[in-house]
Amino acid sequence: MSLEQVRAVTVGDQVRVNYIGRFANGSIFDSSEGREPLEFVVGAEQVIAGFDKAVIGLKPGESCQVVIPPADGYGDHVPEMVAEVERHLIPNNEQLVLGSMLEVSLENGQSLEVQVVEISDEAVVLDGNHPLAGKDLHFEIELLGFA
Repeated sequence: MSLEQVRAVTVGDQVRVNYIGRFANGSIFDSSEGREPLEFVVGAEQVIAGFDKAVIGLKPGESCQVVIPPADGYGDHVPEMVAEVERHLIPNNEQLVLGSMLEVSLENGQSLEVQVVEISDEAVVLDGNHPLAGKDLHFEIELLGFA
């Protein structure tokens, strides 16, 4: 057995993992199944903080289950980032689909990706929060090894 097989993950290690992300009701919101394993450097802010913390101390072949609260995930849902906009102000508004993402320009010149969360004949409700903001995220993580 090599040293790498018995060594535990520490900050700065580049790791390869398989994972399944679920909501509290068990529905899957993301998974590495059918794709290449996720590779990232632990502690380099390449993944959400709770995911980083979950792999520290794991050894290759080990798995863990973790519930990541919003503070260590995508943050709290901020009501001020939800806005109702008159539908006629949105280009191609006849093609809007519930759940689709749009890029909007802000007054300061920056852009923000928003999700269409409600549509009526007169208005559209846009949400600038990350779609996973405010949610507890349940992950099953398997450490495949070091990259």
